[in-house]
Amino acid sequence: MNRTHRLFQLMQTLRRLPAPVTAQALVDETEVSLRTIYRDIDALRGLGAVIDGEAGFGYTLIEDAALPPLGFTDDELEALVLGLREVTVIGDPALAKAAQAALAKLKARLPARQTHRLQHAVLDARRFTRPPEPSIDVKALRAATWDEATIEFQYADAQGAETQRQADPLSIVFMQNAHMLMAWCHLWQDFRAFRLDRMRALTLTGAHFRPRRVPMLRDFLERLRAESLARAKDRQTER
Repeated sequence: MNRTHRLFQLMQTLRRLPAPVTAQALVDETEVSLRTIYRDIDALRGLGAVIDGEAGFGYTLIEDAALPPLGFTDDELEALVLGLREVTVIGDPALAKAAQAALAKLKARLPARQTHRLQHAVLDARRFTRPPEPSIDVKALRAATWDEATIEFQYADAQGAETQRQADPLSIVFMQNAHMLMAWCHLWQDFRAFRLDRMRALTLTGAHFRPRRVPMLRDFLERLRAESLARAKDRQTER
């Protein structure tokens, strides 16, 4: 890790953890030595960051002089906080950590009144039961979806029977009871939705389907919308 990245990571940690942050907590988070933490704190102060505290008492990031305040209405701020807190609840570990880091960045760049509003927001996201944990690396799946790369994996159906699949990933959907991959299945030559907790051994095939992801996803969503309308119409007819 180079010095610039190390200093950036230290700033992010000071923003994210409850103040005051002890030097040992910074060591645990950044995986560098205690001596390096003390040296990097001095370096950040020299660059203009206002960091209160000292060894033995902990550190508090008072002001981030390099960043101008962000301007949000109170409603915009509430929406951002609610959305990011929802991600920390339902997202995969990498995404949840990213949401926490984003909240820390917001806090560092908001005016004082809105910083208080962020810390004591009246809106929150809770799930008393969470969807099953994905059994694959979701960060790798997100990357494959962005890259429009064909993937291969083992998939277990509701009865536990496993098949080997290749698919073109189109979108990942976080639903109430499961996280789903919307994809084009090569085995069935049709659109399919796969539960992430039933996928195993995710790999890349080396093939790509760029630039067809967006129009394919649009077609899949249009089919789902049409099927939903047809079911609603059938229910009305039955009445």
